[in-house]
Amino acid sequence: MKKILVVLSIILFASCKQEVKENKEEVMQEVEKVTQTAEPDKKKPLSPHTETMAMIGDAHIHIDYSSPGVRDRMIFGGLLAYDAVWQSGAHKATWIETNKDLMINGKALPKGKYGFFTIPTKGDWTVIFNSNWDQHGKDEYDVKEDILRFTTTPQISETIQEQLEYTVNKATDSSGTISMSWEKVTIEFPFQIINN
Repeated sequence: MKKILVVLSIILFASCKQEVKENKEEVMQEVEKVTQTAEPDKKKPLSPHTETMAMIGDAHIHIDYSSPGVRDRMIFGGLLAYDAVWQSGAHKATWIETNKDLMINGKALPKGKYGFFTIPTKGDWTVIFNSNWDQHGKDEYDVKEDILRFTTTPQISETIQEQLEYTVNKATDSSGTISMSWEKVTIEFPFQIINN
């Protein structure tokens, strides 16, 4: 009788152990299945969409753009040809919106939303505010839709600005500057709020 009990105990113990092992294997297979069907890690975009904005007095200035990186490339006069219109960002055209009329370079820019374009050169750059703000790149750019156009002298740095960056800086309660920096180039221009 003792032998039968010992044999039954061993069989029962072995079957329990086998069941635990099978359950472990099932759980591991389920974990693998979930891992395989889960979304893979998303890569950080090379030209992330970003924006900058500021309140200068009563004026709200908002700039919306995609920010490409230099990534060891020659940008101006290389990736971007000189003397050609550039959407001043990546993908969709960069746009600037103001809820107040601004005076820029002695010219009035009525409140509104504008495509922001530049023409990089080896010397002075052309800055353009265009009425067509909702376009891919510069695909639909038309000089006839320019609202304001002027030239500015870029500042050249020895330090590389890896990601394209715009800033709106307050000078006084009624004035400020807008700047764009990328690679070794910064363009900056002042504006004055026109009080109506």
